[in-house]
Amino acid sequence: MLKTLVITVLSPDRPGLLEQIARTVSAQGGNWLESRMCHLSGQFAGIVRVEIDAARAEGLATALRALPAQRAIVAVEGEATTPARPPGTLAVLELVGQDRPGLLHQVSRILAEHHVNVEELTSERVSAPMDGTMLFQARIKVLVPPKVELGGLRAELERLASDLMVDVTLQPAG
Repeated sequence: MLKTLVITVLSPDRPGLLEQIARTVSAQGGNWLESRMCHLSGQFAGIVRVEIDAARAEGLATALRALPAQRAIVAVEGEATTPARPPGTLAVLELVGQDRPGLLHQVSRILAEHHVNVEELTSERVSAPMDGTMLFQARIKVLVPPKVELGGLRAELERLASDLMVDVTLQPAG
C-alpha cells in the first residue's frame, strides 16, 4: 500500500542541499510528486509531497531527519488521502504598491472575510525604477468559493487599493 508524505525543510542554504534530500527520497524508494522551494535571505525553505510504500515511510522520515545539515528543521507529516479540490474558481490576484507595514494584512483580511483560500503566494520588495522608493509586489493564486461573485470581490479589492494607493488586479486563472 502506498502512503503520501508531506515533507517540509528549513535550513541555511548551501549547494547540494536539494540533492541530499532527493537522494534520500530515492534511496528509500520514494517517488517525488510535487514541490515548492525557494531561497530567502540565506535560508532554504521547501515543501515536498512524496509517495512511498507504507512500510518504508517511517524509514524515510528517519533518514530525512538525520540529514547532515547545520540547524536544519525537517518535518514529515502523513497524508491519508489526497483531498479533492473544493469547488470554486481559481483566480490570480496581483498587487503592486509602495511598501508599508500591514499592506498584505489588509488584502488578506478581505480574502478571509469572503472565505477565499490562498493556494499560493509569492511576494517581494523591489526598488521602483524611477525614484528608488520601495515597492511591494505580490502574486496570489486563490480559490474563490462558488457563492462569492468574482466581480464583487474584485470591486472590494479595488476600493481597498484606492485607499492604500496600490494597483490590484484579480483575474480568473488561465
